[in-house]
Amino acid sequence: MNRRRLREALRLVKIAARLLAGRRFWIVPLLPLLWPATQALFLLLGWREQTYSSIQVQNGLIGVPLAVLGGFLGLRIIAGEIDRRTLEIVYTVPGGAWRVWTAKLVAAAGLIVAAEAALALVAWAFFTAFPLEALYGALQAALFYLVLSMTLAAWTRSEATGGMLLAGILLFNGLLRGNDGVSFRISPFWNTAAALESNDVADVVAWTVQNRVGFVLAIVAVIALGYVRAERRERLLSG
Repeated sequence: MNRRRLREALRLVKIAARLLAGRRFWIVPLLPLLWPATQALFLLLGWREQTYSSIQVQNGLIGVPLAVLGGFLGLRIIAGEIDRRTLEIVYTVPGGAWRVWTAKLVAAAGLIVAAEAALALVAWAFFTAFPLEALYGALQAALFYLVLSMTLAAWTRSEATGGMLLAGILLFNGLLRGNDGVSFRISPFWNTAAALESNDVADVVAWTVQNRVGFVLAIVAVIALGYVRAERRERLLSG
């Protein structure tokens, strides 16, 4: 029975991945590789004078394209059904519409992890080695923007409007950087390795724990807000 449920869950996630990214959803994790390829081209052409250091890999090579991917996928989780006018069908799924949203979230998270693995391999092979903690930092930002874009699009009942709001938040997040280029502790892009260069180790460890735990709670809270909105069937269908 457990194996049967597992197979059914995996099948549902696969279907969800197709709904999010199309039949060839396996190509989506490769698209963020265009970013490091572009950066490598800039280095070869001399348009970028300095190569990436190990502490810049988390956000400069992995975090930014991963967050953009997460934001794009998140917009399609709930609002995608609204734009395609298939939302009413989702509400007829046995067990509740939340099963569909959860399957899409899991599928999107899987695509993000696959994309991060590809980005990390390229960064290590062609740019520089980096601390493993950078992988969690980049993943945290991507997952946060995944659920944030899902909730924004659900509350605005539009992928386009949710995308514009998300772009504004991403721009504002880019401004949350100190004079040393280190993101503030309230940023999902918090980089422990960068903070260690100009701060005491004990302080950075404490800040990192606060940031990581805080964003786990934030991700859960944002998912809950998105689900609450999605369960308001009449309100969503009225749009």
